[in-house]
Amino acid sequence: VKESQVEVPLEGIEATLNQRHQTHGYFPDVATTSQNIKNAMSNEPEWDKLSTYQSEALTVIAQKIARILNGNPNEPDHWHDIAGYATLVEKELTGK
Repeated sequence: VKESQVEVPLEGIEATLNQRHQTHGYFPDVATTSQNIKNAMSNEPEWDKLSTYQSEALTVIAQKIARILNGNPNEPDHWHDIAGYATLVEKELTGK
């Protein structure tokens, strides 16, 4: 049986969702905050000049910021992810 064919028990999904609710916040609130940040960014005059990887990184970072603002701001993984996406852009820009 391939891993992709293995069914995850519903209680496993519920446990994950409950844990994420504690660290990430209530999903509809996170989604609203994230979309508000993304809309603000995409309305800026230089947005269309960004490369696909720059705009994608900012989009994902917006989601991480929304999780910080709606969930547990002391969750290190949120901050680690932001640093990671910023580092990926920096590596592309510097050719490293």
